[in-house]
Amino acid sequence: MTDNPVSLSDLTGSYTIDPVHSRIGFSARHAMVTKVRGAFNEFEGKATLDGDDPAKSTVSVSITAASIDTRNDQRDGHLRTNDFLDAPNFPNITFRSTAVEQVDDDTYRLTGDLTIKGVTHPLSIDLEYNGAARDPYGNLRVGFEGSVVIKRKDYGMTWNATLETGGVLVSDKVTLEIEVSAVKDA
Repeated sequence: MTDNPVSLSDLTGSYTIDPVHSRIGFSARHAMVTKVRGAFNEFEGKATLDGDDPAKSTVSVSITAASIDTRNDQRDGHLRTNDFLDAPNFPNITFRSTAVEQVDDDTYRLTGDLTIKGVTHPLSIDLEYNGAARDPYGNLRVGFEGSVVIKRKDYGMTWNATLETGGVLVSDKVTLEIEVSAVKDA
């Protein structure tokens, strides 16, 4: 955060998500007893922020499905197959905003269409505004973070295995975790 607070009006403009300083991750319960966490290593996104009227803001993100990384090559390979993301046939996961609403001073509700494996559903996520600052290169950066739970079956990812003790190997609920640093375009 900058020592001199930036007004919302000063934030108006076009931004590019900085993938080096951002994270699009997830967690899902595994074997009913623990969580597996992972992230996508390749993604790009654009945002148009309107500080005077946040409802006029827009966001679009494209994630390379094959860039999934859970720190286990065998699991990542399985996640890239038709059992889950089907990365060869659906190389990108996309999000396109349809609405932005200011919930309170630091929270914005971003609503849009999330497409995974060729299936699109509406999604709303509350993002906390973490502030704005000028980086050492003079670029204006803004930061947002939030999370939302989706059901993987809604996107055609139905593979699972039943456990001997009852329950399933992979939960249907997946928590998407978003931490974004975006740089204002010149």
